[in-house]
Amino acid sequence: MSTFTILLGGDLVRTPRLERQVAGTRVIAADAGIDHARLLGLMPELWVGDFDSVPADLPADLAAVPREVFPPEKDKTDGELAIAVALGRGATSLVLAGAFGGKRADHAFLHLALSLRLTETGTKVLLTSGAQEGAPLLPGKAGFDYADGTLFSVLGFSDLSGLTVSGAKWPLDHVEVVFGSSLTISNEVKSNKTGGLEIALGHGRALLLAHPYPLPES
Repeated sequence: MSTFTILLGGDLVRTPRLERQVAGTRVIAADAGIDHARLLGLMPELWVGDFDSVPADLPADLAAVPREVFPPEKDKTDGELAIAVALGRGATSLVLAGAFGGKRADHAFLHLALSLRLTETGTKVLLTSGAQEGAPLLPGKAGFDYADGTLFSVLGFSDLSGLTVSGAKWPLDHVEVVFGSSLTISNEVKSNKTGGLEIALGHGRALLLAHPYPLPES
């Protein structure tokens, strides 16, 4: 498996978990995401974008990262372009660092939706801000290693059927969830005798959003 970290422009905090997730990965920065390379001590192999949001006072080594420049008037975001480059270089797994928050809510939504499309085509995707993580959920079963007490939500991107959540404070057993329902918002991990958090989905598309490192103000 070839894992690439894509440095996006959303908020990012450095945590031990994030450090483990990006260790040993290949790195591509998308425009302002280059500043996260400084935060994480990473050296991107490429810097992609239209370069309308270049951080000031970059260290010389980061400023010298090879660039792939695109015009400002384009039909893809800098992040989507960086992801496309990574896939072209053989990525089978992506860590989208800085995928949430920041100044552009539309970009954050795109990253959530794009992660589902990429997962459907066989690419493993993790979205992260360091404090929050997102994992696409398609029909089937998935397990997660979050500690007891970790807050999580299941965000439906369609009607969901056959949704089962175990290892949670409020488990669900093969339920139907209409698109836009708040039923699956704000649950907590609570290990049971069979293990940690496990989610099974019969039909639909969703995204697990977990908070392994809640910020003091949250």
